Amino acid sequence: MSDKKPKLTRREFLEIISRKAPGWLLLVGTFGGRTLLAQNSDSDYDPENHSYAMGIDIHKCIGCGRCVDACKVENNVPDEPHFFRTWVERYLVPSEGEALVDSPNGGRYGFPEVKVDVDVLRSFFVPKLCNHCTNAPCVQVCPVGATFTSRDGVVLVDEKICVGCRYCIQACPYGARFLHPVKMVADKCTFCYHRITHGHLPACVEVCPTQARIFGEVGKHSSPLRRFVRFEDITVLKPWLNTEPKVYYAGADGEVR
Repeated sequence: MSDKKPKLTRREFLEIISRKAPGWLLLVGTFGGRTLLAQNSDSDYDPENHSYAMGIDIHKCIGCGRCVDACKVENNVPDEPHFFRTWVERYLVPSEGEALVDSPNGGRYGFPEVKVDVDVLRSFFVPKLCNHCTNAPCVQVCPVGATFTSRDGVVLVDEKICVGCRYCIQACPYGARFLHPVKMVADKCTFCYHRITHGHLPACVEVCPTQARIFGEVGKHSSPLRRFVRFEDITVLKPWLNTEPKVYYAGADGEVR
């Protein structure tokens, strides 16, 4: 028998490094043997001890647009009205026919009064964003592994690897991605990853005046998200696609699409 030790594979090597790396290095994701390293001042943060998700209570959303504006500012999203990491839609449900949906400038500046020629039974607002799916189609189609799921369950994009092919944008069933007009790479909601890994809330959650957005962790009993999921009638968008979204809605009936 040979005395030589077996060579480590690249994947095994990276796993060892991730466990032994100093506190200021955070391994946020692995895809096809590729890793992305980011700085984190919280030396106690371990991504394997977290599993993030978001809840949205449609009953509480007033369509003020503060979440959209905060996201634009926090994440340097292009100011043009067709680039959004999160946006708000208004649904007008008539007595007959399909719901009327609008989202002027993503709902960033609120919603002006509209006049329609049908009887409106009710109206409500629906915030939308990347669903950070467990079975994310965007991750599956990326030809270079730029889109990946971090070890704490957040779908991210490595801008240094992304080639701007738009495959992930086309694959997303929720319309939650766009091609950054300057960087020419895929862009989307990250749950404000640079904030949550430091113990802060995403910007959209922090500014919501009615607490319509609930952010937390799926597996922790003390998490406000866990209480939200437990006590509300929860649905997800397009459940028949089996993407297993991690954005949970309360008050979303069949009209929401």
